[in-house]
Amino acid sequence: MSSEQGGERGFIVVDKRGKDEPAAAGPKAAEGGAHEAPRTLPKPDFAALVISLGHSALYHLGIVPDPQTGQKARLDRALARQTIDTIEMLEEKTRGNLTEDEAHLIRDLLYDLRARFVEAK
Repeated sequence: MSSEQGGERGFIVVDKRGKDEPAAAGPKAAEGGAHEAPRTLPKPDFAALVISLGHSALYHLGIVPDPQTGQKARLDRALARQTIDTIEMLEEKTRGNLTEDEAHLIRDLLYDLRARFVEAK
């Protein structure tokens, strides 16, 4: 049965990104120039996600510097707590589905982040 016969209506998506921008503002310009070689990034995995979230929590705790400026980040306990809570949620939702190494990583990371959160004032 076609969508017209069933009374369902479809939709059309029109991509208008970059229509008003000059050609030089494309992806190569954003990466630093047309002469720069494309970066090869590692395949995402669970450990990389957890480590990335952990780094974000450390940033919000003011422990690691801003990657762009190199200056120490301002302490933001609310964002740090939210990030730690997100990692805790991942631990709970993935329990029983992780490898031993992944379970160990998330458990140790949470222990460390919780201790640093308590120390942060």
